[in-house]
Amino acid sequence: MKQAALALVTVIILAAAVVISGSIYTVHETEQVIITEFGKRKGDPITEAGLKFKVPFIQNVNRIEKRVLEWDGRPNEMPTKDKLYIMVDTFARWRISDSLKYFLALRDERSAQSRLNDILGSETRNAVAKHNLIEIIRTTKDREALPIAEASALEGGVADKQISRLEPIAKGRSVIEDEIQENAKGKLAEFGIELLDIRFKRINYNVNVRNRIYERMISERAQIAELFRSEGAAEAARILGNKEFELKKIESEAYKTIQTIRGEADARATQIYAEAYDQSAQASEFYEFLKTMETYQKVLSDDTTVILSTDSDLFKFLKGMATTEATQ
Repeated sequence: MKQAALALVTVIILAAAVVISGSIYTVHETEQVIITEFGKRKGDPITEAGLKFKVPFIQNVNRIEKRVLEWDGRPNEMPTKDKLYIMVDTFARWRISDSLKYFLALRDERSAQSRLNDILGSETRNAVAKHNLIEIIRTTKDREALPIAEASALEGGVADKQISRLEPIAKGRSVIEDEIQENAKGKLAEFGIELLDIRFKRINYNVNVRNRIYERMISERAQIAELFRSEGAAEAARILGNKEFELKKIESEAYKTIQTIRGEADARATQIYAEAYDQSAQASEFYEFLKTMETYQKVLSDDTTVILSTDSDLFKFLKGMATTEATQ
């Protein structure tokens, strides 16, 4: 009798423990709970942490994350606007903003990840297809288009090469990522999901177009280098031109100064000679004699033959010297 009573009490205690354990549950700080009864939602979502109660065996606890979740997309090959195929690998961060919409539409995180794959993958493909490759791989839009520059004419030849205009960047990768986020945000909101951020994790070139990409990069850098060389040559030509101009100017001013000083000196010397030898007829004749002797010294030498007329002024003193020698 006592054993039967003890067994009954034990069964009652166990049944009570099962009922109590089935009716009590805990809501953590990192989650929210939706109660369902026979598959249908029962009441509003429970967002406050603590110990909660439910009807055992009938009601089920569906736990939904409140924390920020991650989405890691699969690398996909897609074409750019300039018809170059690239492998794009993206990742995103999201959270459940409306647990009721989320639960009714998706139920669990696995379904949410699948929906994220569809929407974010589609928006990424659309964004890549609307932009050139340079827009996707550049993180900023700080690069400005270089003007068409023609090399200046250089001494010894003319450089007729032209630098082509580099393609300007209108947006840049960061703006394109923001566009993807903005376009996908509205579609995901229908499922109670808030898209916090999406970024390109990695962009790889397709093997078939990789050489074309490298050639384009080399060509772009060569154009920039050629522009710098052209500007340097133009600056060098300008400096050389300024140097030649300054030299000519200095030489011209120096020649002008020399001729002015020389003219003033000649005028002063002529004035002195005139004042010295114009005092009498004898002085004038002596001056004429000295100048004629200087002329003889410059004109006549041992191997010089001079033919003069008898009435020449230069022959006058030579004739006088011959008469004097004959008289002696």
